[in-house]
Formats: sequence, structure tokens, C-alpha cells
Amino acid sequence: MPVTTMRDALNQALREELARDANVFLMGEEVAEYQGAYKVTRGLLEEFGPKRVIDTPITELGFAGLGVGAAMAGLRPIVEFMTFNFSILATDQIINSAAKMLYMSGGQFPIPIVFRGPGGSAYQVSSQHSQAIESWYAYFPGLKVVMPSTPADAKGLLKSAVRDDDPVIFIEQERLYGLKGEVPDDDDFVIPLGVAEVKREGTDATIVARSWMLPVALKAAEELAKDGVSCEVIDPRTIRPLDINTIVESVKKTNRVVIAEESHPFCGVGAEISAEINERAFDYLDAPVKRVSGLDVPMPYAKNLERLAIPDVAEVIAAVRAVAYL
Repeated sequence: MPVTTMRDALNQALREELARDANVFLMGEEVAEYQGAYKVTRGLLEEFGPKRVIDTPITELGFAGLGVGAAMAGLRPIVEFMTFNFSILATDQIINSAAKMLYMSGGQFPIPIVFRGPGGSAYQVSSQHSQAIESWYAYFPGLKVVMPSTPADAKGLLKSAVRDDDPVIFIEQERLYGLKGEVPDDDDFVIPLGVAEVKREGTDATIVARSWMLPVALKAAEELAKDGVSCEVIDPRTIRPLDINTIVESVKKTNRVVIAEESHPFCGVGAEISAEINERAFDYLDAPVKRVSGLDVPMPYAKNLERLAIPDVAEVIAAVRAVAYL
């Protein structure tokens, strides 16, 4: 399979879905003329024209609402936020319109819309631009929340999101845009939403990690293997719907679990996964569930403090050693 970056894998997915379905269109700030703030939409304006790839004003609430209306009318919008921090301005349309319209219309108005863009920690862009807010969106019924960790997953999950008849929040980790990996060169390569993947088999402890924390967890597992500790690494890929069964089956095998995430610990996705493990697999646990999270502080700007606020390989290793009583 060809090796490509996550940025280019996302670009492939967008190009293929725009070509496949004339009802699909893309809009957002700088997605057209500038070819995307992170160049994910590079070349799409030239190929599909200004009616399919649309630059918007700096009005997140406005163009999110335009997207919801377009979806109600039968189109399939892909709405890009330059950063998911800016989606905070559009939450009324996302939460009160997109997430609820199918229910409140008695099934008359499905909302096939994707809200996508970079989220989580970036590099020295400080507290207002380095927030992991996926737990906000996962809280609300009616929204699906997806967080790819590899280039192949990015392509396959985005294509599934575009084809889905429900609103999908699709959060891409900015630090992963340059990550390289094998990506199928297939217009119909899709990965179903709501299906986790075991990224590494293991027997001694389970590490559940998503987005930026997946490569961190895999590196931790590699280091622990040198000391004879076998870790199974699971990537949920989709936060909602959550494939808790795959996680629980792994916990039943390893009897220990560490949940690694870069978001804040309080009311986070890790807290939900921990609660569900305790409800479904408590009798299989040989140690309490251990969570590794970003610090419960606004993200610092200074590079040395920013590094301290984001979990690293050493913290994941320490957590695994703690649950394994090593």
C-alpha cells in the first residue's frame, strides 16, 4: 500500500467523496483559495469549483447553521473549523439543531453533516487554541464523535462519516497531520464508525489510547516489552458510539487497564470508559483502573510548561507499572 501522511489521507477522502456524490460540498474558513489552514483541502477548489468548495466569513455560528439547513434540504455538507476551539462559537447550531433535528422532527429530517478540523494540543498556541473538547460533543445524544490516530484510519473513518446520515464530529489531531503510514488506494475504503481496533496484542495490561496518545501508548508498550511486560493497545477510534465491548474483552484477558488521553481528567472520555469498565468487568480487574490525562489546567504557552501539561511515554509506562504492581 502507498505510504502517505495523515494530511494527505484526509485530502484523499475529501476528494473521493466529493467526486462520488454531487450532494457533498465543503465549506469553512480558508478551505478554498488558501487550500486550508493546514493544507488538508489542497487542490479541491481547482478540481471541484467554488460551488463545491466554499470559503466562508469568520462566522462559525453562521456557517454551521448554513450547513445544518443544507443538510435538511438533502445536501451533505462538510464543515471545516480552522481549529475545533473555534467550534465553541457554533455549539448552538451543532448541539441544539444538528444533534436534535432528527428527533424533534419525528424522523423527517436526517442531518448528514460532518463538522471536522484540528483539535487537541498544538505547538505553543496557548490555552485558547490547545483544548481537547471531544467530551463536550460526546455528551449529547444525536452526535457521533470520531478521532482518528493513523493515516489509514483518517481516510476510512472520514469517508464513513461523510456517508453517514447523522451529524458527525470529526476531530483531527494537529500534531498528527505529518504522521506517515500505509493507506489503501481504494475509493471505497471505509472503516465503520463505532468499531475499535486492537493496535497491539498483549497479555499483561490493556492501554486504551486515542488520537495523539496512540503513538505515545505504542511507544510505551514497546519500551515495556523490553522488560517483559506485554501490553495490549486499543484505539477506540470512535468516541460515540463507543465500542466498549472490544475494550472489556481485552480487560478480561489482561486484568489491568490504563486509559491514556491528552484531555482534562474531570468529566472526560477516560472517566466514562473507566466507569463502563467497572460496571462491566469489575470482577476481572486485578488493580483499579488507572487514568493518564493532561493536567487540569489551561494549556501553558511556554514550551517547557506545555510539555509538562501533556502526558508522555514515561507517564504511561509508570501507570502500567502501577497497575501491574511492578
